[in-house]
Amino acid sequence: MTRLDKNAIADALLSAPGWAKLGLTEPREHLRIDAAMELAGAVVDHLSTSAASAIAGEQQALAL
Repeated sequence: MTRLDKNAIADALLSAPGWAKLGLTEPREHLRIDAAMELAGAVVDHLSTSAASAIAGEQQALAL
C-alpha cells in the first residue's frame, strides 16, 4: 500500500492552475465541479509521476 505524502500533495496543489484553485470558491456549482476535477487531476498526475520515477529508480537493468 502506498502512503500519501503531504509534501507531494502540497506541491501538486501549488503547481495546479490558478483558475482551478480560485474556481473552488465560485458560486456556480458547475464551475466548482470543473475546478475540483482539474485540481484532482493535477494531484493524480503529480503523484503518478513521482511514483513512476521512484519505481524506475529502484528497477535494475536486465542483461540482454
